[in-house]
Amino acid sequence: MSDQSRPYRTAAVIPAAGRGVRLGPGAPKALRALGGTPMLIHAVRAMAASRSVSLVVVVAPPDGAPEVKNLLDEHALPERTDYLVVPGGETRQESVRLGLEALPEGISTVLVHDAARPLVPVDTVDTVIEAVRDGAPAVVPALPLADTVKEVEPGAPGEPEPVLGTPVRSRLRAVQTPQGFDRDTLVRAHETVAVSGEGATDDAGMVERLGVPVVVVPGHEEAFKVTRPLDLVLAEAVLARRRANDGF
Repeated sequence: MSDQSRPYRTAAVIPAAGRGVRLGPGAPKALRALGGTPMLIHAVRAMAASRSVSLVVVVAPPDGAPEVKNLLDEHALPERTDYLVVPGGETRQESVRLGLEALPEGISTVLVHDAARPLVPVDTVDTVIEAVRDGAPAVVPALPLADTVKEVEPGAPGEPEPVLGTPVRSRLRAVQTPQGFDRDTLVRAHETVAVSGEGATDDAGMVERLGVPVVVVPGHEEAFKVTRPLDLVLAEAVLARRRANDGF
């Protein structure tokens, strides 16, 4: 069955309006170079690598849309995919909502992907899309935890904190992106779930609050989030290994 005959069209929304303070001063995190190319470009290419993705919407800093548009124009991106840049909001939640509002008619599946996960493999993207197409309203790629997790009573930075409990590790997953959604479900979540302060950083969590089922599919170790300087070292190593293996 060819892609053209399917009644599904998929778009990816990449909120990239944040500053990325934990990586330290300098350019916004999404524009940091990884292997000589901005992380955002890697993330856009990762979404466009899926043959199912017909549109990638990049949500730029509120005053940075022209700069991000120029950035996309400067780099080679798959030509079968359309690209759109829209200005974002003050929070990630607001930026995702603005990205959703920019989607054309005919898009039935929406991916939301962190610009700070530049190395997610295309197989993971396709797995998420397929699960939505098979009927799941919300899909999250995730990995089992390597570490035991403790729930604590938060204290002052650097101070000892009392342990409240130890969740059963086999029941826990560390979630990644792209998260995949039936478009109508995600729009409804953004319309009805009010989140205070920073807003929602997890779109699937908003869908859960509607009472809609969310399922987990296998994530990938290379879909990690580049948040701290050490993550950038790891990302460079993964990229170098890929380039050696792929011969480019």
